[in-house]
Amino acid sequence: MFSVRVMVTPVWDQVSLPVEQGTMVSEIKKRALSEATGRQDLVLPDYVVKYRGAEVFDESQTLAALGAGANAPFIVLPARRQPVR
Repeated sequence: MFSVRVMVTPVWDQVSLPVEQGTMVSEIKKRALSEATGRQDLVLPDYVVKYRGAEVFDESQTLAALGAGANAPFIVLPARRQPVR
């Protein structure tokens, strides 16, 4: 068991999640969004995950497959660009 850091940009909050090497990226995204926003009804395909600046296209990958270890930085952000006014 170790922790990873996840920045959730829609709410500008960083959460620390306890995970294992077999945890899938999709699970990290789901847990980080629900913890940061407090909502369970978010549409998960509307968000993407980035690791070390690159988008993780296959979210069924495990942390071991990505080579992520303790304190690994992830970012969860909307899949579409947000309009700025």
